[in-house]
Amino acid sequence: MKGAGRPRPGAVRKTNKGRQVGSGGQGRQALEGRGPTPKAEDRPYHPAGKRKAAQERYLAAGGKRAAPERQPGQQGRQRRSGSGEGIEVVTGRNSVLEALRARIPATALYVAARIELDERVKEIMGIATKRGLPVLEVMRPELDRMSGPDAVHQGVALKVPPYDYADPVELLDAVAGRGEVPLLVALDGVTDPRNLGAIIRSVAAFGGQGVIVPQRRSAGMTAAAWKTSAGAAARTPVALASNLTQTLKALRARGVFVLGLDGEGEVALPGLPWAGDPVVLVVGSEGKGLSRLVTETCDAVVSIPISSATESLNAGIAAGVALYEIAKLRAAKE
Repeated sequence: MKGAGRPRPGAVRKTNKGRQVGSGGQGRQALEGRGPTPKAEDRPYHPAGKRKAAQERYLAAGGKRAAPERQPGQQGRQRRSGSGEGIEVVTGRNSVLEALRARIPATALYVAARIELDERVKEIMGIATKRGLPVLEVMRPELDRMSGPDAVHQGVALKVPPYDYADPVELLDAVAGRGEVPLLVALDGVTDPRNLGAIIRSVAAFGGQGVIVPQRRSAGMTAAAWKTSAGAAARTPVALASNLTQTLKALRARGVFVLGLDGEGEVALPGLPWAGDPVVLVVGSEGKGLSRLVTETCDAVVSIPISSATESLNAGIAAGVALYEIAKLRAAKE
């Protein structure tokens, strides 16, 4: 019958005899539910619950409790303001192993359940155990979630605090103090962290001592940069410049030649005359190149001869080619 149905909770209905009968509170009791929802860590099938269970197993085996994670801004001399960076996750067996070898201040190591124990994984586990680093066994879907959609974790992930950026001038002084001829790379408008990682790798491969990134509109040391560097970031410092132009001027005042890389540069890279001198190589973005202020600050703008069929080189590749040429020329003078 149209309009018929069960009465509302607490409603009053009339019987055939005209008496008013209540619902007895049955609907109200049904709405009371089963009490408050348990915390995520108290639910055994929730990822937080699995982490808690793994931590308890680790403690029961005699391990140490993980150190509390630092909040962004508490670690390091300089932080990138407004970047939203926080705790980072380094993934991949080579990257994790290099980070542990360099004693990066990690807070936890995550290992996939039933991982294949090759030599790298054994060394990773051994270093983590010696350092008292919490080793947490998780399922691969959890590692996938932690690493992100584009990362290949290979069954291991290392949680690290925010990157500890160096000061550019202090970095230069440290290099000079070791008796080395400075060879640094500065980035101007390079926003892809994978390019940053590739440049760090090239700097380490060709005898450079560090990379300088601006505080704004630039890639920072994220997990993607760590991954692409293939562990080179563990031994190659990255300095943070609050103002890249002013930083380059400060380096020039200390006797460093500032050389920009641009396809329209007036000096050809082969046989670069300043190769044996203290150099900071400035690399611009692939699309826009060097900014006007940075170009005006350079002592010279250098071009890489390429085929006319190719418009430009990727920032990471251009830096690698230039660093190789400088390293070759320096080696020839020794």
